[in-house]
Amino acid sequence: MSRIRRGRRNPADVRVEIFAVPGIPEVHEGDDVGELIATALPDLRDGDILVVTSKISSKAEGRVLRGVDRAEAVGAETRRVVARRGETVIAETRHGFVMAAAGVDASNTRPDTVVLLPVDPDASASAIRARIAELLGVSVGVIISDTFGRPWRNGQTDMAVGVAGVTPSLDYRGMSDDYGNALEVTLTAVADEFAAAGDLVKGKVAQTPVAVIRGLAEYTTEDDGPGIHELVRPSADDMFRYGSRDVVFARRTIREFSTKPVDGAKVRRAVDAAIAAPAPHHTTPWRFVLLESAGTREKLLDAMREAWITDLRGDGLAEESVARRVRRGDVLREAPYLAVPCLVMDGSHTYRDDRRNAAEREMFVVAAGAGVQNFLVQLAVEGLGSAWVSSTMFCRDVVREILDLPSHWDPMGAVAIGHPAAPPRDRAPRQASDFIVVR
Repeated sequence: MSRIRRGRRNPADVRVEIFAVPGIPEVHEGDDVGELIATALPDLRDGDILVVTSKISSKAEGRVLRGVDRAEAVGAETRRVVARRGETVIAETRHGFVMAAAGVDASNTRPDTVVLLPVDPDASASAIRARIAELLGVSVGVIISDTFGRPWRNGQTDMAVGVAGVTPSLDYRGMSDDYGNALEVTLTAVADEFAAAGDLVKGKVAQTPVAVIRGLAEYTTEDDGPGIHELVRPSADDMFRYGSRDVVFARRTIREFSTKPVDGAKVRRAVDAAIAAPAPHHTTPWRFVLLESAGTREKLLDAMREAWITDLRGDGLAEESVARRVRRGDVLREAPYLAVPCLVMDGSHTYRDDRRNAAEREMFVVAAGAGVQNFLVQLAVEGLGSAWVSSTMFCRDVVREILDLPSHWDPMGAVAIGHPAAPPRDRAPRQASDFIVVR
C-alpha cells in the first residue's frame, strides 16, 4: 500500500468541502483533460482530491466508437459474461472490473456513438495529476470514476476505476477497536468512497464531470501509488465470480496443474453438488473415491499403466503407438488430487428380457454422468481445475483391487483435480443451432 503523506487527524477536527468544477467544455479526442481542469479551476490547492468522470478521459483518449452496435462493443470489451437477464449483461472487463455492459456507455455522448472505458484508467489519472502539477505547481490526488451497480442493493453509485496520488484503501486488519476486538477483515475502500462523494455534486446531467474534495489531504500520497488493482479482488478469492449463466461454462478441461495443494473440503463440496443430480427410481447411483494419498495414487496409476500396456500390446500395436497412448494418461499422474467416480446399480429393476435390462443400465449410466458433470462444475466454482479421463473403465478389476472396492462398484473414469497452471484455452466455437432438431 502507498503511504499517505500526512498523519491522521482527530475525526472531530475534520471539515470536508466537496464541490463541482464548472466551466469544463465538451471534451473531444486529443484534448488535454489536465489542462481543461487547471483552466477551469486555477486555485486548486495542494492535497485536493479530484474525482473525474471516466467518460471525459475516454473521449480525450479516442475511446469513442461511431456506428457500432452497443451489444457488439460490449462483447469486444468483455473478458467473460458473469450474468445476463434479457438485454442486461454483467461482464468482467479486461481491467478486471465486474460491471454492467462491460463499462460501455451510450449516455452523455452524441447519437450513434458509444464510449468505452479508458484503456488504462490509472495511467489516465496519473497523466491528469502530472499535468496539473506542471501547470499549477500543486500536488493533487486524482480518481477516475464510473458508475457501478451493486449485487445486493438497488441503485447505482460511482466507484473508482483509476487512481493516482490517493491511497486506494486503508487496511485496519491486525488492529483493535475501542473494545479490544481484533479487526480481521476491515479494509476500507477509500477511493470508492471518494468517487461516490464526488458524484453527489457532479450529477449525471449537469455537465459537470469533475468534482473536488477538499480537506482530506492526509489521504493523498507523494507518488502515484499502487493504482486501482489494490481494490480489484483476484478471481481466485472471489466467492461470487460466477453468475448463474456462467456457472456451467466455468467447467473447462484442465491438463496442467500447479503444485499448490488441493483443499479436500472443496472436493467434498463438489461431491455435495454431484449427488444432487437426477437419478432413476429415487436411487443414489454415485460413489466417489477420493485419492488423497500420494502413495495410493501412484500405486493405482502404476497398476493401470501396466494393464493398459498389456491390452494395447494384445491389440498388436507397435511400441511407439503403445507409448503414445499411455502418455495420454499423464494428466492423472501430474494432478495433485484424484477422484474416481463409481456407478452402483442399487435399486435398479430386473426385467425378463435383455433389452429392458440394457435400457435400465443405460438410465443409471446417464445418471452417473449427470453426477460427474455436477461434480466438475462445482470444482470449477471452487476455483479448481479438472479433467475427466475414462481410463479406469478399461481396467475396472485392477482399480477395484487396488482401491479395495466392492465388486459391484463400476469405476466410471478418473477425475484429475488441481489448481490450473495456466488459463484454459478458448473453447472451440459452437452454435446451439447446429445441435438442435425441431419436429
